[in-house]
Amino acid sequence: MRQQIEGSQAVAQAVAACRPQVICAYPISPQTHIVETLSRLTKAGEVPGCEFMNVESEFAAMSVAIGASAAGARAYTATASQGLLFMVEAVYNASGLGLPIVMTVANRAIGAPINIWNDHSDAMSQRDSGWLQLYAETNQEAADLHVIAYRLAEELSLPVMVCMDGFILTHAVEEVDVPERDQVDAWLPPYAPRQVLDPDDAASIGAMVGPEAFTEVRYLAHARQMQALELIPQVCDSFQQHFGREAGGLVRPYRIDEDGQRAETVVVALGSVLGTIKDVVDARREQGESIGVLGIQSFRPFPMEAVRSALDGVRRVIVVEKAFSVGIGGIVASNLRMALDHLDIELRTVVAGLGGRPITTRSLHALFDRRDSLEPLEFLDLDRELVDRELERHAAGGRTGGAAENLLKDLGSVRSTPH
Repeated sequence: MRQQIEGSQAVAQAVAACRPQVICAYPISPQTHIVETLSRLTKAGEVPGCEFMNVESEFAAMSVAIGASAAGARAYTATASQGLLFMVEAVYNASGLGLPIVMTVANRAIGAPINIWNDHSDAMSQRDSGWLQLYAETNQEAADLHVIAYRLAEELSLPVMVCMDGFILTHAVEEVDVPERDQVDAWLPPYAPRQVLDPDDAASIGAMVGPEAFTEVRYLAHARQMQALELIPQVCDSFQQHFGREAGGLVRPYRIDEDGQRAETVVVALGSVLGTIKDVVDARREQGESIGVLGIQSFRPFPMEAVRSALDGVRRVIVVEKAFSVGIGGIVASNLRMALDHLDIELRTVVAGLGGRPITTRSLHALFDRRDSLEPLEFLDLDRELVDRELERHAAGGRTGGAAENLLKDLGSVRSTPH
C-alpha cells in the first residue's frame, strides 16, 4: 500500500509482513524507530505468533536471535555502529552456524570520536563475517530488500544484513509502496529450517572443529556465498514479477551505455548517495560528457563478474565510498581492483561523506571536473589546512592533547579552558 511514511516505519511494516516469530530489540540510533514500530505492531497483534524480546545489549540481541533461529523460529533484529561492533562475536557465530537471521544495519559511523551520523564504516567492518550484505538506495528499496532478504536467507541458510543509510533513509519521510502481508505470504514460503534443535531428535549445533576439517567448513561458507551470486538475480527477478517493481540485484548500471557508446567515465557507489550522483551525471550528460553510474546492490557476496561485465571497455572508474581502510585506502575500490584485474581501466578512490558530511552536487561537479588529474586516493572536501595544523602540533612533540579535541578548538566549536 502506498503511503507517506518514514523509512524506519516502512521497514518495520515490511518486516512484520514477513511474519517473524522472534524479534530481538535493543535501541541504538538511528535504527531505534524500526524496533519501536515493531514493538507497537506486535503489541497490537499485527505480527501474529511473534515474541518481541527486549534484551540488555546488542550482543544479547544477536545471541537471542541465534537461539531463536536454531530452535526453528524466523528471527529478526536491527542495529547500527557501536552496537554492531558489540555483537561481533555473535555475528560470526550466526553465519558460521548457517542460521538465516535477517538484520537491518542502519549505517552509522563508528568511533572514537563518537559520531551518530551516517557513513558505511560499521557494515564495512563486517564484510568478512560471512553475512550477505545488501545495500538500499531508497526507502522503497530498503523495505523491499527485507522481504527479499528472508527469501535469500532461508533458501541459502545464511544470515543477511540489509544496510540502509542512517538518518538519510531511516528518518526520511517519502512515498513508499509498503509490501502487504497477503502479497508477502504469496511470495515468501513459510520458514522451513534446514537445521533445528529438537528435544525429540537431539543433535549438536556448533560443535568444535579442529584442523582436520576447519578449512573445509570455511570453504563451504564461501561456496554458499558463491551460490548467492546465482540466487540473488533469480530471487530479485521473481520479486519484480510478483510485486511489479525492481529491487535489489547484484549491480545496477545507469547511463553507462547510450547511443551505442560505452561511457568514458563511470562512478561506482553504494547506498543513498547514488541518487545525488545520478543527478550530477544527468547534468553532465546534458553537457555532452560521457559519464555513467554503477550502483552496487550486493556487496557480499561481491559480484565480480557482474562488475567486470558492466565496466569492461570503460576508460576511467571513480569509486565514491563512505568508508575506508585506515592505512591503505578504499574498501570498495580494493574489491573493484580484483574484479577489473587485467583490464586497462584507470581506477580512482574518493572517500566521501564520513561521519555524515554532506556529499553535495557542487562538490561532485568539482570532483568530476578534475577527473583527469585525480590522485589514486582522494578525500572529498578535506580541510587540508585543519589537518596540517594538527600534524604540525604532533610533529613538534610534547603533550599535544587529543586530535579530535584539537580540531574542534581550531574550528572554534570548543572553547579552551583558561589557565
